[in-house]
Amino acid sequence: MNIGIFGGTFDPIHKGHLALALRARAQCKLSRVYFVPTNFPPHKTSQPVAAYCHRYAMTALATAGEKTFVPSQLEAPPSALRTESSARGHILRPNYTIDTVRKLKQELNKSDRLFFLIGIDAFRDIAKWHEPDALFQECDFIVASRPGYSLAYVANVLPEKLRPREELTRPFAKEPAKGDLVLAGVSMHLIDDLNLHISATAIRLALAGKRSITRMVPESVEEYIKKEGLYREEGEASPQRR
Repeated sequence: MNIGIFGGTFDPIHKGHLALALRARAQCKLSRVYFVPTNFPPHKTSQPVAAYCHRYAMTALATAGEKTFVPSQLEAPPSALRTESSARGHILRPNYTIDTVRKLKQELNKSDRLFFLIGIDAFRDIAKWHEPDALFQECDFIVASRPGYSLAYVANVLPEKLRPREELTRPFAKEPAKGDLVLAGVSMHLIDDLNLHISATAIRLALAGKRSITRMVPESVEEYIKKEGLYREEGEASPQRR
């Protein structure tokens, strides 16, 4: 089977995330898509993030209407470790995507093919991720692109060992990032026409400014945010965002 894994902070999960998962499911014939909220994202250590329990709850609510969408706790925080580490003033080890992917693959059949879903903005920094070369060996990538990105750009931000020579990518500098990109050690599927200009940052800012987020998140997620009082003051660490 083809299996999707969609990892992210999901702070909060929104309609853009769901649109990508739906398109990826159809385009790559995914039997399941695992949504994995990150416990301790390594790239967001300097900014407040809503508590894992809230982000997981919103993910579960957002995916409840699709039987093939599975909210996963692959990166659920180890409570005892968190308490002990906090008491000693230690910093917890970040969750690395390669570890999560390998953990999921242990639960799948050897014949299953794994696809990793990601947006182009996050993909731009893929070479800086932990063990990026190994990550491309473990799974295919499904990347949600946007206008302004070319096939050459996508190829040139790959990890150095997987990056083709510049003279090979130059002819594709004006080719939009769409379709399949297959290189030595890399298999990617580019989705270029979702046309959903939604971001978690914009949602949090809208909530802080007491503006509507109805068009950006599922109704169940909006209700949960209001009930729990999340994101009332964006940029400040409230009790809900520690």
